[in-house]
Amino acid sequence: MRFTRNKLAVLTFICLTSPAFAATTVKVVESGEAGGSMTLTLDQTTIKAGETTFMVHNDAMTEEHEMVLIKLKSADQKIDVVAAKHRVNEKQLKSLGEVSDLKPGADGTMKAKLTPGSYVLLCNIKGHFEAGMHARLTVTE
Repeated sequence: MRFTRNKLAVLTFICLTSPAFAATTVKVVESGEAGGSMTLTLDQTTIKAGETTFMVHNDAMTEEHEMVLIKLKSADQKIDVVAAKHRVNEKQLKSLGEVSDLKPGADGTMKAKLTPGSYVLLCNIKGHFEAGMHARLTVTE
């Protein structure tokens, strides 16, 4: 019985530490100041499905940012901006969560279980999406 328990413990350890069971980490850097161009960049734009941790850093000097994760219906889905508000209407999209209120220089994290498909990460603070703060992410099987 003891020999079998040891085998099971070793097998469990191997399975949990193998890459197939490891969570993916995506590093996100947000940058830009009011009146200028703004960016949201990912260290990888294609990842495997599964548990994913987004490590978000606001690299701006004075501007607060956020990161919203949206699952798209298709890879070519257009994201409309509500012109009067200069923001995306998140209620019309499938938001999987966000890292909000990131002060300049601050870091935040978010975890999500992603399924295959197309996603967009964006900052939805007034005018930021229009200034370029968005990036696409593809999730494969």
